[in-house]
Amino acid sequence: MDQEKRLAAAQSLQTLFNSTNANLAIVRNATEFSSHKGDEGDASDFDDIDTRDPALVAIDVASQTSYLRKLKQQYLEQNAKDKYVKLIVTDIDDPPTVTDNDNKQLEKQNMEQKEKLKVAKEKLSKIEGDFRTASTKVEEDYVRVKQATAKATDLAQKIIDTRLALSRLRQTHPHPRVTIQTADKKLEDQVMEMQALTDEMQIVEQKVHDMKAKLKAESLEAESLKTQRNEAEKNVKKSENGFNDDRRYVPLYDWLTGSLSIHRSMEGLTDIKAISDNELRLRYQVENKYGRSRQVSITLIFVPNSRLLASAEVQGVEEVDFSDVIEAHIQMNNIRGMLAAILARTRYQK
Repeated sequence: MDQEKRLAAAQSLQTLFNSTNANLAIVRNATEFSSHKGDEGDASDFDDIDTRDPALVAIDVASQTSYLRKLKQQYLEQNAKDKYVKLIVTDIDDPPTVTDNDNKQLEKQNMEQKEKLKVAKEKLSKIEGDFRTASTKVEEDYVRVKQATAKATDLAQKIIDTRLALSRLRQTHPHPRVTIQTADKKLEDQVMEMQALTDEMQIVEQKVHDMKAKLKAESLEAESLKTQRNEAEKNVKKSENGFNDDRRYVPLYDWLTGSLSIHRSMEGLTDIKAISDNELRLRYQVENKYGRSRQVSITLIFVPNSRLLASAEVQGVEEVDFSDVIEAHIQMNNIRGMLAAILARTRYQK
């Protein structure tokens, strides 16, 4: 409603401005200026002058004033010459009578005319000053009205464009449309859903943290079981020479087998295969932190007839370079540490 009122006011202002009957100051000043120039002389003398520009009018007035002064001087000279000639050629017995009173009277008239001319000049100067002041105000009013008219026209065009755009939107999106209340309600639901998801994410992160701690503890336990298994294997080999039929080692064998099964389930060890006397291949099913599982094959190559690790190869994780890990653990002959490092780095890959 406010935009329609403003549009109506702008259109009425434009109609009033374009009307010939509008009593604006700029129209009155233009009319007075034209009538004043018409009273002074024939309008045909000013056909080549642009009366709309005060600067050009001032230049023309100065030129005409100079011309009139020269014309007056020529007239006085010719009049004086004419009187002088008549005085010379006139009969001496009947000379023209010019007395001092006549000269004084003429001088008095001349002084009066000078005073009138001075007053007229002062009045003209005042009128010119008032005209310049009024011209400045009229120009400011004209610029302001022109700007207001342009702004009103622009606003009217924008209102029309907005209405057309609104009509197109209504045609593109028919009923039922999303209202402000519906959008606010949907926003509140989304905020509540995001809060619930955030709480759920925190719970999942806590579970992951607990699982990592549990995995770390189980890894330590597995290392301990590996050590115990190695000690048990040593004891079994020592006892194989003379106590092959000793049934005391059966519980120990069962315990070792169970420990090995636990280790396989914890580390994801799926297969152990001896390729040769000094080469052992281990297969793991590794699950990374993103929940994706992959099969990793680690081949251990030993120095013949010894327990010293010579080299190792990793297959299934080609995007990762394990050379630094392998070299560091080969120097220390730390096989368990190398396997744990390779598996740990694999779990953190995508």
